[in-house]
Amino acid sequence: MSEQVVVRERQERAAARLRDFIRTESASAALLVASALLALLWANSPWSGAYEALWHTTVEVAVGADGIAMDLHHWINDGLMVVFFFVIGLEVRRELAVGELTERRRVVVPLVAGVGGMLVPAAVYLAINPSGEAAAGWGAVIGTDTAFLLGVLALVGPAVSTQLRIFLLTLTVIDDVVAVSVIGLAYTDEVALGPLAVAAAALAGLVVLSRAGQWRASPYVALVVLAWLATLESGLHASIAGMLAGLLVPAAEPDRAQVEAAALRFRAFRQSPMPAVQRSARQELTRSISVNERLQEALHGWAGYVVVPLFALANAGVDLRDGVLGDALTSPVTWGVVAGLVGGKLLGIGLGSVLAVRAGWGRLPQGVGMGHVFAGGALSGIGFTVSLLIVGLAFDDGPVRDQATVGVLLSVVVASAVGWAVFRFAARRLGQGDAALPRYLSDPVDPERDHVRGPADAPLTLVEYLDYECPFCARATGSAREVREHFGDRLRYVTRHLPMDVHPHAPLAALAAEAAARQGRYWDMHDRLFAHQDQLAYEDLVGHADVLGLDVERFVRDLQDEETGAQVRRDLESAAASGARGTPTFFVGDRRHEGPWDARTLIAALEALQDPAVTDRA
Repeated sequence: MSEQVVVRERQERAAARLRDFIRTESASAALLVASALLALLWANSPWSGAYEALWHTTVEVAVGADGIAMDLHHWINDGLMVVFFFVIGLEVRRELAVGELTERRRVVVPLVAGVGGMLVPAAVYLAINPSGEAAAGWGAVIGTDTAFLLGVLALVGPAVSTQLRIFLLTLTVIDDVVAVSVIGLAYTDEVALGPLAVAAAALAGLVVLSRAGQWRASPYVALVVLAWLATLESGLHASIAGMLAGLLVPAAEPDRAQVEAAALRFRAFRQSPMPAVQRSARQELTRSISVNERLQEALHGWAGYVVVPLFALANAGVDLRDGVLGDALTSPVTWGVVAGLVGGKLLGIGLGSVLAVRAGWGRLPQGVGMGHVFAGGALSGIGFTVSLLIVGLAFDDGPVRDQATVGVLLSVVVASAVGWAVFRFAARRLGQGDAALPRYLSDPVDPERDHVRGPADAPLTLVEYLDYECPFCARATGSAREVREHFGDRLRYVTRHLPMDVHPHAPLAALAAEAAARQGRYWDMHDRLFAHQDQLAYEDLVGHADVLGLDVERFVRDLQDEETGAQVRRDLESAAASGARGTPTFFVGDRRHEGPWDARTLIAALEALQDPAVTDRA
């Protein structure tokens, strides 16, 4: 697939993935809360004995004389939770390959904030519990539960917080990798080298499959299961096998040639619905999506809706009777966990972000202020899943484990309350409301400067930020044509330039359109550039000018004229100020259009603009 096609599809797919991810994680958070409350009620009820007995029930899986026997608690913590960490590993690999982490400049601030969000909490905890058995619990304060974080953010955060969510998700990627490393390394007593070598070989096999271009998921799954079993036998916590395995499963954008091949096979099946043709079409469709994304699609729901709630049910049940709650509320372990998670995360993430921004290492996402960052840092103190897992590894059954568990549960409430308060402060005192990209056109349409098709005083306006080398813009041009035909003189169609960095010929093509505008032929050049997207080099542009009958010498001079470049720069500045990040980006009236940009959708959006009731609701 060409790089130009990749960019637009990456933008659309990333936005869709983010929406799906947030929906799954937010709903999972509700199940987490319900499971934790059920565990607490059950452990403090007259049936608490049944709760304890359930998780100590031994379950054995055996083939002949060989097998694995563990109680249910360990099956969940050492077995099912591997699925959870495997999904995290898959997500990290995808983000590194095709997501937010591909642009390294976006990673610097969350990276520094993430490091601060782990070092400061650990330091706070150890300052309160510097020695003895309690000191082993420092790892419980470094993790963040992404599901809980996003769920609570939806409840207490700004009405629109898409940019802050992206920042926090990037931060938790770093957090998750380090937390799992701590689980696997810092909380392991003895390691058996034989099984560890088998696990390493299985992980190396994943690399070999990736290099060989293996598209079937089953060989990867087989090696992941082998790596889990070997890691379990080695003495390392199996979560590290899950995370590493996920990181080694390849992720890539769909290859255009494979997509086209799948489409051809599907058409062949429609014409000849035979089993062999159906099998061939199914294989081509499967190959067009990376193994990473197919496994995520299959496992993400199970991890969010089954594995994590079961983990909460098995680990959050602390019997608070007989003075246990009173002891916990006076214990330095409990308050070390609370202070580390809530205060440490808030300060570590907030001050880390301030340091990175002021040092010039990077910038916060547009729409995100420092008030949002500190509030998000507070919410990152919801450690729940990872924290409870580390508490179980750091402490044996007894009062200290109970106190640490109470601290983790208490932190959920305190972090949510502190996050809510900081968000309100940021909104009222700092003017930092929504943490999202701008949604309105920063520069109103000016018929004297902008390029307008249709009556300048038409009641409806459609503005498109475009890139002449972007194939999606070429398709959108067809959509815009249908929209103009539908509305006639009721619509003015306006174009502005947004040449993307990955399109090497787009900036010069934008200048060519402006140079043609100097001779009153902007729209002629506009149409010709889209009709010849594979011919945008300098000599091609001069040739286009000649075909259109322009004064070529004047055209060449205008290409290099400062005022021509200033026009394109003004459009770029207005795009940034209006929240346009990719091409094509449409504005219906003065509001940025979100969603599909086919003709039917754009027509519906413009017609809704004429209905005051619809506009008010928007």
